[in-house]
Amino acid sequence: MTDTWTLHPDRALPADSVTRPIAREIYLAVRDLPIVSMHGHVDVAAFADDEPFPDPAQLLVVPDHYLTRMLVSQGAKLPELGVGPANGPGFERDPREIFRRFCAGWKHFRGTPTRYWMEHELVEIFGVTVRPSADTADQVYDQIAECLADPAFRPRALLDRFGIETIGTTDPAWSTLDAHARLAAELPGRVLPTFRPDPLLHPARPSWREDLERLATASGIATDTYAGYLAALRDRRAAFVAAGGLATDHGHLSADTTPLPDDAARTLFEKALRGADGSGISMAEEAAFSAHMLFQMAAMSAEDGLVMQFHPGVLRDHDPAVAATFGPDKGYDIPVVTEFAHGLRPVLEAFGNSESFRMIAFTVDEDVYSRELAPLAGVYPALRLGAPWWFLDAPDAMRRFREAATETAGFSNMSGFVDDTRAFCSIPARHDLARRVDAGYLARLVAEHRLDLDEAVDTAADLAYHLPKAAYAAR
Repeated sequence: MTDTWTLHPDRALPADSVTRPIAREIYLAVRDLPIVSMHGHVDVAAFADDEPFPDPAQLLVVPDHYLTRMLVSQGAKLPELGVGPANGPGFERDPREIFRRFCAGWKHFRGTPTRYWMEHELVEIFGVTVRPSADTADQVYDQIAECLADPAFRPRALLDRFGIETIGTTDPAWSTLDAHARLAAELPGRVLPTFRPDPLLHPARPSWREDLERLATASGIATDTYAGYLAALRDRRAAFVAAGGLATDHGHLSADTTPLPDDAARTLFEKALRGADGSGISMAEEAAFSAHMLFQMAAMSAEDGLVMQFHPGVLRDHDPAVAATFGPDKGYDIPVVTEFAHGLRPVLEAFGNSESFRMIAFTVDEDVYSRELAPLAGVYPALRLGAPWWFLDAPDAMRRFREAATETAGFSNMSGFVDDTRAFCSIPARHDLARRVDAGYLARLVAEHRLDLDEAVDTAADLAYHLPKAAYAAR
């Protein structure tokens, strides 16, 4: 370890002497292109209020579920990391102590994408010059805290510093969109809402009836009938379009999109509504209803033009006790095997060749890239293949994606990179890694005389900037 911690300029580029210089040239050509971050979970209030970030722990540690789950795997408790109800047992209120626990566990991130992103954040954004450890934790904390006191590190200023041209937030269907209205006036076209109706499409969820009431309040349309429910969803989608929204977001367990006859869907809705806390229907009935509603969401996208982002295949809250104690997105979500060819068939049969419909399909099941998703995206004009996300947005997984999907789907049927993060300061790090990995893959094609260098540079620019712009463009 040197006295001053620095990052190698060729990190994540190919190691061999033939492709590395080519990759470096390609990467440098696209390194500074603007970031289009259309799928993510940064709270819109951060940009609307533009308040200073509270402290290094709340900025870098607490909201990053990649980071916290690794520390939990090594014996840490979520409350010790500032996660969970503040009045719960063992909850750590001291941000410096939370940050110390993170730094003491730095070795556990070796070889993970979290290590890459956090290195980039600490060195490139905050100017940290010592590697995190139990001994350096306070020094690193103080360096970051000093930066956060500077107005140049407020959220809107960082949008400019990070080169973020557009960022999408993820908002519940019942959101008032007031913060987005403020931003539309103050930062027009910069921060856009994304319609996330998932809680409303799963009647067995304990909060379903309460969420229906939220939808009714937001839309002004009674949701105690199936017709009213659909009308309220359409109303809220229209509100998102009016607020500048370009996409919806759907994170179901299954990729099934089989529609039901209207009478059958109405019957299931009414049956669920009669039950206490959504318990009126069976798991099989709920699965059928949620698949039906995905088809309805696709039909509505064909009407209003919102791009349908679809990322199934994650078993949410694998530890239900943790989820019950600490809330949504804290129960250790785990990928599962996902089938797309049959699941997406109803939607693609109905809308796959329609000029008015667009879907971007993501997966955390690597096996389906070459077997299902690349062939589907390689033929249906309405479907694009989403970038590796969540557990797959790591260097080797992203390389495997390019190798598995490109030969069938081509580059033009992909959506470009999305970061899908709550950790705002990791956005430039994640996009930087994607650009480096793509440069390495393209460099190999050049070295093998399968692409000319100018074509590789052009393709890298498409993947980094032009394809996400096109995939989410308003129609």
